[in-house]
Amino acid sequence: MDGSSSPVSAFKSRGGVARIFKALGYSLSGLAAAFRFESAFRQELLLIAVVVGLALVAKLPAIEWVMLVLSMGFVLVTELLNSALEAVVDRVSLERHPLSGRAKDIASAAVLISMGCLAFTFIVLVLPRLAVVLGLLK
Repeated sequence: MDGSSSPVSAFKSRGGVARIFKALGYSLSGLAAAFRFESAFRQELLLIAVVVGLALVAKLPAIEWVMLVLSMGFVLVTELLNSALEAVVDRVSLERHPLSGRAKDIASAAVLISMGCLAFTFIVLVLPRLAVVLGLLK
């Protein structure tokens, strides 16, 4: 299949340097929309702010910061994808349908897994160092 018969969206970018700036604008609009319309996204940002604050107190080494930041990014990415999927499903139909529910539940499960990964990273990397800094452990 050579793809020549595939329809091309009128919204599809044609490329070039201008595309990079347009893509950045779309991405920033997406982040603003997530912040404005998605309470879970705002709650996760608040959670991340707390995690960062505690990690600063714990004085993590650079490699552990990398792992922590990747875990936090994983949470935000999965939440953004979950929110996007929910918006598309709701755009298609607001009627209850088992497949719509399944799609939303599976996307929500992805967020749960990412939150579990962040919790694990926090427990393994931050809590022990935080306990030492606070004098709870020697």
